[in-house]
Amino acid sequence: MDAFHIKKAMEYKGLIDVLMGGNGYADIVLRGGNVINVLTREVYVADVAIKGKYILMVGDAEELIGEDTILLDMKGKYISPGFIDSHMHFESSMLTISEFSRLSIPSGTTTLIADPHEIGNALGPIGIRAMAEEASIVPNHVHLVVPALTPDCPSLETAGYDITSKDMEEILNYPNVIGIGELQGFSNAKHVYTHSPEIITDLVASTMYGRSIGKIVDGNAPELFGRELAAHIIAAGGRCSCHETTTKEECVEKLRQGVYVFMREGSTQKNMAECIRAVTEEGLDSRRCILATDDMVAEDLEKLGHMNEIVRRTIAQGVDPIEAIQMVTINPATYFGLEDRGCLAPAKLADIAVISDLNHMVVEGVFLEGKLAAFQGKLLLDIPKYTYPDAVKQSVKRKPLSEEALYIQGDGTKAVVRCIELIPDQNLSECLEVEVNVQKGIVQPDLGKDILYIACVERYGRNGNIGKAFVKGFGLKSGAFAESVAHDTHNIIVVGTNIKDMVAAVNHVIQMGGGIAVAKNGRIIHDLRLPVGGLITDELTAHEVSERIAALERTVKNELGGKVHAPFMHLSFLALSTSPKWKITDKGLIDVNRFQVLPPVKQ
Repeated sequence: MDAFHIKKAMEYKGLIDVLMGGNGYADIVLRGGNVINVLTREVYVADVAIKGKYILMVGDAEELIGEDTILLDMKGKYISPGFIDSHMHFESSMLTISEFSRLSIPSGTTTLIADPHEIGNALGPIGIRAMAEEASIVPNHVHLVVPALTPDCPSLETAGYDITSKDMEEILNYPNVIGIGELQGFSNAKHVYTHSPEIITDLVASTMYGRSIGKIVDGNAPELFGRELAAHIIAAGGRCSCHETTTKEECVEKLRQGVYVFMREGSTQKNMAECIRAVTEEGLDSRRCILATDDMVAEDLEKLGHMNEIVRRTIAQGVDPIEAIQMVTINPATYFGLEDRGCLAPAKLADIAVISDLNHMVVEGVFLEGKLAAFQGKLLLDIPKYTYPDAVKQSVKRKPLSEEALYIQGDGTKAVVRCIELIPDQNLSECLEVEVNVQKGIVQPDLGKDILYIACVERYGRNGNIGKAFVKGFGLKSGAFAESVAHDTHNIIVVGTNIKDMVAAVNHVIQMGGGIAVAKNGRIIHDLRLPVGGLITDELTAHEVSERIAALERTVKNELGGKVHAPFMHLSFLALSTSPKWKITDKGLIDVNRFQVLPPVKQ
């Protein structure tokens, strides 16, 4: 028996001694609360006794109370297992793990399952290792599911590092790694099989290795049905999740095929209300329905909450509160094999959320491993600040642009151009063909019709590619903004009304070594530096990031005329080459459904 199991055996023997009256008492008893039993979908009055980091028992704990036992009156309150976010990216919040935890713990989130897909694309194993190491210093539970492939579409985009099956033995054995993350490389199943079958061979090699060492494998199957969905499930090893489900019909199909549906409800991607109709309208069993955020910005975490807010929205869709809580507790714990949490029962970790208002999901207190971690929205535990090593802060390696580099050439006085159409609160997009003017051989935007320039600039110094096209939906009347956050390869993406401001914004992002820049009249009017992989700041607190992003968004709205909320996150998803219909990468305008690069001007 190894040291870990010897320690656990001693801890369990100590719990048995207390229960059998042989030695000691409970450390804490939560007395007379409404216990939420997610195993039986019941609520009843009972005590919860805690010893050390474990739940000792749930029931009548009177005989477990000694003179040193802390008694907490829970009358009228609800006692729930701590919440789990089953799929999220720290990079999308632009926060370190430590700062994200500061905001999420007080709202009842005790476990985070993070996919470092973004920093993996930018930096490869060194970025993933740094994140895995930071996960070890926080008081909550942070587990990683790592990418098996970067970039997701090698023929259509350029990443900072190409992760393949050759890297799996190393990164799957980093600390805190429990599996392989979203299999975006096989999202567009038909066209990947037709055009890049070698990707499937490599992914299956990775997933089979992961399964062989007891790791889970997440899926990523937007708009897949029938044979294509079946192929995706098999590529994951026969059991997977999907957080890209956007319709009731998809949700029904995937639940019937054994997929765990992560119903996404983040800051800009809101799919839960549609997915949950499979339960509320079709009456499907919800045991494989799980709530997840995927991407959530700091301001929403600070002002709205985290998983408690997502549960509240689910209840508002007509779901029983206890059933909704199952979707952030026992359901994900079952999927991930986290046998030490997910419910209130003996020997489970004492990760507990105390709820004062069930329907509105007001979390009054949070326990982490038996310690009071937060009370009335205030964090009580110390989380040390984490500074990332210099090795993950050198990701922008290209030279500044000239204005000529962003020109789109055209003949005559008119041109029909291909235009991405933004869909608010989705990472899907539409596609348009529109006529615009050509002046001196340069195709022009049409601000009256909200037809703007968009470009994606390779930033890793690997080839110097620049993809160029047009976009509709941002509503800008002047200026431009650029960022080094562009899912999933995270090259520099820029949208603007004119080339001069676009170049100014891109070059400022290059100068900062990553970040966000807003330009108007040829000068930078607002910025935010993101030194860690061009994605995260370890220089600011979570509150400071929230304030800075809010100020940047106000600048886009008030100075540039932008009309879409969370404009930086919306822009970042227009580079997601696995999500239909048209996107942009450093290699050009991508027809996702046909797996090909299109010229921006229709011939």
